[in-house]
Amino acid sequence: MLTQLLMTSAEMTKIINPILEVCKILVPALLAVVGAVGAIYCILLGVKYARASEPQEHENAKKALQHAIVGFILIFVLLIMLQVGISIFTDWWQGYAY
Repeated sequence: MLTQLLMTSAEMTKIINPILEVCKILVPALLAVVGAVGAIYCILLGVKYARASEPQEHENAKKALQHAIVGFILIFVLLIMLQVGISIFTDWWQGYAY
């Protein structure tokens, strides 16, 4: 029964290789998209911050800009960690003995 549940190396390779290929293509594309959207959004929030006339509006725009910058930094860090994790997983997978 247990031997039926175990997969061979060839079966696992058929499953993992397509997933790794998709991740290797998507992560750099996602970094570019997040970078472009983040830059545009932060510029728009900066303009909103500069045009604020009332103190309350000025403070809200400042907080929104700070939150956006922190959010985009976190997204970048997570995507870079994913890219590094994929390479570590690939090295581990290729060296794994069955």
